[in-house]
Amino acid sequence: MVKIRLQRVGAKKAPFYHIVVADSRVASTGKIIEQIGTFDPMTNPEKIVLDKEKVEKWIKNGAKPTDTVKALIKKAE
Repeated sequence: MVKIRLQRVGAKKAPFYHIVVADSRVASTGKIIEQIGTFDPMTNPEKIVLDKEKVEKWIKNGAKPTDTVKALIKKAE
């Protein structure tokens, strides 16, 4: 199953996330299929960058976003 989820890439105590499409069986820091956005919770307000066309394409093709990513997609609209 393909999921849209967060991949942490930030330093210790400075989180930064890539929003990625990945197989659910692969580790969260493992191989990804495609990067579709970023999320920076350290800025005020939080900065969310999403490629909405790619998000819609992957959801149409059956990718399931995690609960956190669902919330971020709603915030970004």
